[in-house]
Order: sequence, then structure tokens, then C-alpha cells
Amino acid sequence: MPPKADWDKYIPPAEEDEKDQEKIVPLSESDIQVLKTYGAAPYASSIKDIEKDLKDIEERIKESIGIKESDTGLAPPHLWDVLGDKQRMQEEQSLQVARCTKIIEPSQQALPTSGLQNADTKTKYVINIKQIAKFVVGLGERVSPTDIEEGMRVGVDRHKYEIQLPLPPRIDPSVTMMTVEEKPDVTYSDVGGCKEQIEKLREVVELPLLSPERFVKLGIDPPKGILLYGPPGTGKTLCARAVANRTDATFIRVIGSELVQKYVGEGARMVRELFEMARTKKACIIFFDEVDAIGGARFDDGAGGDNEVQRTMLELITQLDGFDPRGNIKVMFATNRPNTLDPALLRPGRIDRKVEFSLPDLEGRANIFRIHAKTMSVDSDIRWELISRLCPNATGAELRSVVYRGWYVCYQSQKESCYRKGFFEGSRQSH
Repeated sequence: MPPKADWDKYIPPAEEDEKDQEKIVPLSESDIQVLKTYGAAPYASSIKDIEKDLKDIEERIKESIGIKESDTGLAPPHLWDVLGDKQRMQEEQSLQVARCTKIIEPSQQALPTSGLQNADTKTKYVINIKQIAKFVVGLGERVSPTDIEEGMRVGVDRHKYEIQLPLPPRIDPSVTMMTVEEKPDVTYSDVGGCKEQIEKLREVVELPLLSPERFVKLGIDPPKGILLYGPPGTGKTLCARAVANRTDATFIRVIGSELVQKYVGEGARMVRELFEMARTKKACIIFFDEVDAIGGARFDDGAGGDNEVQRTMLELITQLDGFDPRGNIKVMFATNRPNTLDPALLRPGRIDRKVEFSLPDLEGRANIFRIHAKTMSVDSDIRWELISRLCPNATGAELRSVVYRGWYVCYQSQKESCYRKGFFEGSRQSH
């Protein structure tokens, strides 16, 4: 802290401050009035009075309609479109489901003096509303005559019963759920020991969908049905999943036991709706797994216990090669009992190719071992061909079990990777 003698160097005297400051003169009333009116237009005061009157009128309007200082969530009244909202509500009214049973074409010779001349020049439609009555109606403004066909479901209004909307065919929800929405993650490289079978499968199913112009150029119809048969666990369903991954067609997977229903005619109806849904797609693959549940040879046991199953199979035969064209629909069947299938189901035209999935050979077994072990940490000195010789009559599913049993043996030994002795022990436990 500086001594008192040096304070004057740092703090100037107060008298010098007062001398340096300028004297502040306050504005007079006349000066303030001049500043307020400076730059104002000649009509500024009158405009200001009018704006004040408008604000007062607006406040009185708000008080009269009762929305002063309230939040109703509505637009201001001057933005309301009452007529448009009323028309929109009339257009979006609920419709009633009916079925068009007949189309009445306009009469060719209409009397010019008749008062019904305009009515005769328009096509009429006979609709049947369930549990109500039948009506002869016309079309709404938003429907074209080409959109309506006999036998289809339509939406009609509740007042004049005019057809307002064509509806898709009614399909059971259980049939719709059979469609595979997401593509499986299985590719052809994940299927081992089935090289020849995959080539035949691609020739019958994949090639007609990806390159249809080749068949058109040759003037022949591509094959539309294929039967996959062989022992359980040889890769039939796995190949079907690989086909679903490879093509962009809609893939529908049906298990044969799902078509065996309790009530008479339910299984046949599901098959019919299944093909109706498939015809609406650009391209479709229907895969019937365990088809022997519904495709067994017909016989009469005297009790009639299998009549419903036989009706389901007859409907399937009709859809495969019946009066209606099948369209771009490929059908795949898989079974491990081909000798029990009905001969009518196996004839050419319904099933054009039969592919046998036999037990894999030595090279196929080694390839299957590599596929299942590629995600594992294994030693580099493992000879898969040697392990394959220890499993001579094993299917692909059994070889997969050998791999995981070998992994479990290595896990119990607390090894960081799977070694050869663990797989030897796994193959021994599988027998």
C-alpha cells in the first residue's frame, strides 16, 4: 500500500472532477414536443386514433364471443371452412361390405321418349348385402366400371347403396400369416453336401423368375412344381430357405398339418384362399413342408376319418392344374415319405421335377463341418476329411450335432479354441 504522501498521485482531488464535467441542461416541454412530432406524417395522429379504435372494437368482439384469454385449440373463426368440412365428412363416411353378384349392361335400344333413357345408358350392378337384401345400384363418382367384376367384394354407402370402393378378396388371417415377410439369412453357401440338388433347384425355381425371357424365346413353359424328398435332416427345408433369400418373389411357407382342420371344408378353403393370395403377387413361391400330411394316397377305410384330408388334397390338385391358370406361381413340396403320396399329385404338369436329397458323401460331409465350424475358434491342424470318415452315414443335422458336441467337450476342458480331439470325442458320442 503506498504511503499517504503519494496518495495524490493516484486519487485526483474532487474539485478538478467538477470542473471537468460538463453541466447537464434538462429539456423543456417544447423541446420534448418537437422530438415527438419530428418526422411524423400529417395524418399520423388520425391514424393512431383509428388504430386505437380498432383495438377497442377487437376487444369487445373477443368479449362477446367468449374466447378472451382462453386457449381452445381452434383456428380463428374467419379461417373456418364449414362447407368444406361438411363435404369431407360426407365423403369419408363408413361403407358397408357387399358382394357384386351380377353386372347388367345398358340396353342397346333405348326409347328416346322414355324418361329412363339416361338410366338405360349406364351399367347397373346387382349387389347382395348379407342378411339384408339384394339391390340394383350404380357406381359412385370415384369408381370406374373397369374396377368392378362379378363376384368381387365391394364397399357401398349406407344410404343409396352405390358402389364406392372395390375390395380385395377375403382371405383368412391364418393364410395371410403364412407369408414370409423377412428374407431368411441362409444362402446357397450355407448349404453343404447338396451341390447337384441346388443346381436343379435353381434351374426349376430361380431361373424362370430371374430370366423368364429365355423360356419365352424358346417357346416353352417353365416348370412350375418341384418335389424335394429324402431322409430327415438332409437339407430340404434349408434349400427352400436359400431360394427365398435368393429371389425377390413373395415366399409363402405352409406346413402340411396346418391345412388339416376340424370342420368340413376348412382345409380346402384355406388352400383356395392361399392360391388366391398368391395370384395377387407379381411372382410367388409356395413351399409345402411335410406335404405327406395332406397328400397321402386315397383309400376308403369305411369309417370316413380321412375324408376331410382327401378333400384338401383334391383342392390342392385342382389349384395346381385346374381350369384356372396358375400364373407365375412356383410350388415346392418337401417330404421324407415320397412313397406315401398320391399318384395324382405326382404326375407331370403338377410336379415337373423330383429332387432326391440323399446322405452326403465324404466331400459333402467335410464341407458341412467347415460351414458349421466357420464361426468357431478352431485349431488350424484339424483335418475335416478325417473326422468325416468317422461319420459315414450321418445326415447334415447329425453332423451339426457332432460339431456342437465337440465344442462342448472343448469347453469342459477349458480350452481357448476347439481342438481335434474334442471333435473326435463328439463324433464318438453321436454313435
